[in-house]
Amino acid sequence: MAFHAVRFPLDVALGARGGPERRTDVVQLAGGGEQRNGRWQHSRRRYNAGYGVKSRADMAAVLAFFEERRGRLHGFLWRDGLDFSSNGGTPTPTDQAIGTGTGSQTSFQLTKTYGASFDPYLRPITRPVAGSVRIAVAGSELMSGWTVDVATGVVGFSVAPADGAAVTAGFLFDVPVRFDTDRLDVELTSFDGAEAPSIPLVEILP
Repeated sequence: MAFHAVRFPLDVALGARGGPERRTDVVQLAGGGEQRNGRWQHSRRRYNAGYGVKSRADMAAVLAFFEERRGRLHGFLWRDGLDFSSNGGTPTPTDQAIGTGTGSQTSFQLTKTYGASFDPYLRPITRPVAGSVRIAVAGSELMSGWTVDVATGVVGFSVAPADGAAVTAGFLFDVPVRFDTDRLDVELTSFDGAEAPSIPLVEILP
């Protein structure tokens, strides 16, 4: 298996449905109460690309993409139309806190925070869009002196940020996914129409 750094057809992706999934065990107690245990540290996103297929041309593009990925075998990039930016729009270098300098640490993982101060969730961002990442240290944007690995989302500094300095980032990102089926069920609905009610995709977690 491999990961293909190519994006699923965007016109189809923007019409798809899906979102995050969690795995929670709920145990019913004898007295009527319950105990809950979250089994996953990170949420996992699932999508159905079938809703985005609007024409025969869309279906042909998806079919070619599916065959090239060999069904479930190879992963690829997916643009989530609702959640693809560090701030929901054009990234700025102070959108997301990704760490605090120690004077020696030179690597920081891109993350996106969901929620507020009560119990925020930090989602690792492993597939930032090349050229979209902006970095700031102590509130000042750095135009050089750092690199980002677009296959992992790790930011590396040539000089470690000073002890106590806030390290922040802004970015666009894709979701690493794979097909969750080895079969496409396609229906030609008219001369220029086609449907595939179910084209399931699942996020590949780090």
